Amino acid sequence: MRDLLGDLEAGLHLSDPDPVKRAQNQMRTPAAKRFYDKVSVEERADGFVVLLDGKTVRTPGKALLALPTEAAAALVAAEFEAQGERIDPVTMPVTRLVNTAIDGVAADMEAVIEDILRFASSDLLCYRADGPDGLVARQADAWDPVIDWARARLGARFILAEGIVHVAQPREAIGAAGVRLSQRVEPLRLAALHLMTTLTGSALLALAVEDGAMSADAAWAAAHVDETWNAEQWGEDYEAAARNAARRRDFLAATALLAATAPA
Repeated sequence: MRDLLGDLEAGLHLSDPDPVKRAQNQMRTPAAKRFYDKVSVEERADGFVVLLDGKTVRTPGKALLALPTEAAAALVAAEFEAQGERIDPVTMPVTRLVNTAIDGVAADMEAVIEDILRFASSDLLCYRADGPDGLVARQADAWDPVIDWARARLGARFILAEGIVHVAQPREAIGAAGVRLSQRVEPLRLAALHLMTTLTGSALLALAVEDGAMSADAAWAAAHVDETWNAEQWGEDYEAAARNAARRRDFLAATALLAATAPA
């Protein structure tokens, strides 16, 4: 399922999971010419659909691209509207995520939940540096509130460790996270949580953002405490920064889709 989701999240024209390499591939492969003039959203029996010159949009799997809320459809419509003379799927992260949800996640949501829980069993926030003191303090400042949130909100007590040696988390903690995820029966929201988890290495950050316990920007910063520290000490790597910016764009697209599909 993880391989399938990776392929779907990449989209029909995206040839590599790495966003920078995808962009490079796009430069080598001519983008499809824009074939429509007007973009609109319309409510139908299936939900809110995006229309290109009056014709409905289909996913790569040929399913109707229908959204449960007008706000979600508006996000997709805005990406189509923003396209220039040629269509660049790299600049359409919400549309790619919606395609993933419809063509992949909806078919086997339990497998997606299990994949997120595998991340939770080795969550980024549980593995702490043993030095230097400045980095240890930053990790604690950024990550401890999320660990505390998981304990208070989910009833999940995660074990913290120093270094990279795997520490088995209590079954009760993973089970508590699983209960929370099992309540996410909407494929779009589950797809967004999966993408946020894979981009950050933390299921807890994804769930905390969905719960409103922290902002998307704060979660992204928390997921990159180590990288930020290293850049401050040794200087920023250009390729790493470009890759990080592309991944952040996809992360923010996922959080935008979560907000647009939130229950009233």
